[in-house]
Amino acid sequence: ERVIASQAQWASEFETHLRQERNLSPHSTRAYLGDLRALFDYLDGPEQAEFDPHEREFDPTTLTRLQLRAYLAHLKREGIARSSVQRRLAGLRTFYRYLHREGHVDSDPTREVRTAAPRRGLPRFLRLAEVQRLLEAPRLGQHSYPLRDEAILSTLYGAGLRISELVRLDHEHLESSGTGACLRVLGKGSKTRLAPLGARALERIESYREQERSLLGARAKRRPANRAALFLNCQGQRLSARGARGMIERSAREAGLPEWVTPHTLRHSFATQLLENGADLRAIQELLGHASLATTQIYAHVSPAHLIEVYRQAHPRSESAEPAAETPEPRREAG
Repeated sequence: ERVIASQAQWASEFETHLRQERNLSPHSTRAYLGDLRALFDYLDGPEQAEFDPHEREFDPTTLTRLQLRAYLAHLKREGIARSSVQRRLAGLRTFYRYLHREGHVDSDPTREVRTAAPRRGLPRFLRLAEVQRLLEAPRLGQHSYPLRDEAILSTLYGAGLRISELVRLDHEHLESSGTGACLRVLGKGSKTRLAPLGARALERIESYREQERSLLGARAKRRPANRAALFLNCQGQRLSARGARGMIERSAREAGLPEWVTPHTLRHSFATQLLENGADLRAIQELLGHASLATTQIYAHVSPAHLIEVYRQAHPRSESAEPAAETPEPRREAG
């Protein structure tokens, strides 16, 4: 049996497993390794001296359920959200399942440890008038590159994209024809989907490409401008998610919108307004790129007024439905 002495070696072995065997993305791999290092830092800290005061570096193969529960309680005391605690525990479960499968531990200490389920709130969204104010903000707010910023906002809202999906777009991912335009989007889990794009969003993208993109490319100094990326930053390189997020938050402030508006708010607004205009959840699931319909179903709870209207129009016993016959039916006993 192979013995790995240091935490760094354990982390390296785990990283190899995540990348080569599980084929996880670099982002997911970093998240799992961050969960592991956070546990190591806690167990090496002064709070854990009672467990083994003579050990300079905690050996992860000796983790007990008591230690793990103490760590989770520590996260709670630190004010970490329930959802974040669950995510960290999920990362540790992956690590200890790997150790158990490889024979490095006799049992998995995470198996019988549970945390309280996170409270799942309803997604916040913007009404059409608020979306319009946001889309107009780059021009009214005198942005340096208003056409680019309008195109970004229109694309996020018009196609229901995640911010990570938007910044990965290349020119070749925009496909237009006589019947309309679509984006080939690389979503979560490296899954590709087609996202229809409305005429207004397409017009804004074309205006940006014709008038501003070359100006951004000309600002490249240290390295050549990125020719493939659809959206560029002020250095002529691919726009980052952080840069796009900052622009959107600034636009929301300029439009007088609430502080809770984020890039994902546009995605929520896209889905909610599709539902309110008659789209079914299966179609919305495909457009959003959700792997499970259960993820999409949260939008069914966002607009109860819409659901009541659908009920009134469709249910034979609702107040607005036409009676099935002119004479009332006889009463029946309940039961």
